[in-house]
Amino acid sequence: MVLKGIYTPAEERYQRETIYARCGNSGVLLPKISLGFWHNFGGNDPYERSRAITHYAFDHGITHFDLANNYGPPYGTAEETMGRLIEDDFRPFRDELFISTKAGYDMWPGPYGNWGSRKYLMSSLDQSLKRMKLDYVDLFYSHRYDPATPLDETLQALVDIVRAGKALYVGISNWPLEALKYGHAYLKERDVPLLIYQGRLNILDRAPQQTGILDFCAEQGIGFIAFSPLAQGLLTDHYLRGIPQGSRMSRETSLRSSTLTPELRNTLLSLNDRAEALETELSTLAIGWVLAQRGVTSALIGASSVEQLKDNLDYLNGEPFTAEELYGI
Repeated sequence: MVLKGIYTPAEERYQRETIYARCGNSGVLLPKISLGFWHNFGGNDPYERSRAITHYAFDHGITHFDLANNYGPPYGTAEETMGRLIEDDFRPFRDELFISTKAGYDMWPGPYGNWGSRKYLMSSLDQSLKRMKLDYVDLFYSHRYDPATPLDETLQALVDIVRAGKALYVGISNWPLEALKYGHAYLKERDVPLLIYQGRLNILDRAPQQTGILDFCAEQGIGFIAFSPLAQGLLTDHYLRGIPQGSRMSRETSLRSSTLTPELRNTLLSLNDRAEALETELSTLAIGWVLAQRGVTSALIGASSVEQLKDNLDYLNGEPFTAEELYGI
């Protein structure tokens, strides 16, 4: 039985001002580590575990919860979990939260449940708001670039969503650089500036740096939030000695066993040696590396337990790594 209205967040949750970073040139401060609902918050996961994780996050100043329409599984159920959390615990603290969601990947059958059309984006956000029991989200993303829909259609939908009061800010995720440049200019001309770009960035995958996306965001005052900073668990101690039973890789879900080549394992062991030399954990080094990159606002992590979240938030308790400590990584 879930009891509503009994959650009282920690009074000291905002005492560490250093855990926040300004998002580009905006007025928004985001926690340097944000909590993602991609896995572990869906209908197949225990609600009370999700509840405990979000309580711990908010108690420690983590105000940003990141979702998407098809997070689960099943699709939509992570947002339903967020709706239950709002109703059970977080309604009195709604204005202290920064909640984001997205649309762009497949969500429902037929031609209007995928990609970047105005029809899909607006319909999806309406559904998301109902699932999350919200009148608006703080941030709404176009989740991926759609090569078939005119960019103007996708971008104007984002403009109109803000003007309708259904989102306070808009973001872009997984768009190539030239489309990002066009989108930035289009939105700026219509007084709905692009708040943030979400992209995959970690020690093993540096595509936003290599393609110039991170530099462009830094130069234009656009925030950047890095998803998968731990490379779906590869940049932890989980896989240093092979594939543990019950791990994501052992289940062959979003991380395949074929990924763990001998070369990759040697790389992970070398990085772990560097972490040990710095008297820290590999996961802490990985998060610290992401947050040290020019233009990065926040690292977006998941958690399957309070203990795992606590370990990942430990980075915020210490001093940032120096350039010398990160040299050569």
